[in-house]
Amino acid sequence: MDMIDLRYVKKLIDMLDGSTVDSIEISSDKGMRLRLSKSAPHRGGVALSVPQAAVAPAPVPSAQAPVESSVATPAAVSAPAQPELLEVKSPMVGTYYKAPEPGAKPYVSVGDRIATGQVLCIIEAMKIMNEIESEFAGVVVEIRAEDSHPVEYGQVLFRIDPNG
Repeated sequence: MDMIDLRYVKKLIDMLDGSTVDSIEISSDKGMRLRLSKSAPHRGGVALSVPQAAVAPAPVPSAQAPVESSVATPAAVSAPAQPELLEVKSPMVGTYYKAPEPGAKPYVSVGDRIATGQVLCIIEAMKIMNEIESEFAGVVVEIRAEDSHPVEYGQVLFRIDPNG
């Protein structure tokens, strides 16, 4: 079976998400087929597909959601407003590392101000060290992965307060 470079697949997903193209299908000379689609997958002969959630646009902030009722519940009245936090999710399955090497200072810590494109961590996948960069600027509120532990595709690694 062919090996698939997960960084390449992520780039394809990003390209598909930002375009008007509905799907991409790639075949190798060894018979492996990869189909990425924004709509429901077609049946038959697909060797690998990416879940719909992987190409879905970012969720709309709850502040823009329509109000269901004009009557507030007691819990809603007493609960303080939670800031809208952004999540940095793992783009692949692998092992999470908080620092460039053992014993080194972590890339980021809770409370650190980060910039878009700043390296947050490394995920080792198939013996390749992949630097994970932030898609957002803000303050690190929470780190949800443990150093040297496995992470799953789509697992939340960091929560970022863009207004912090």
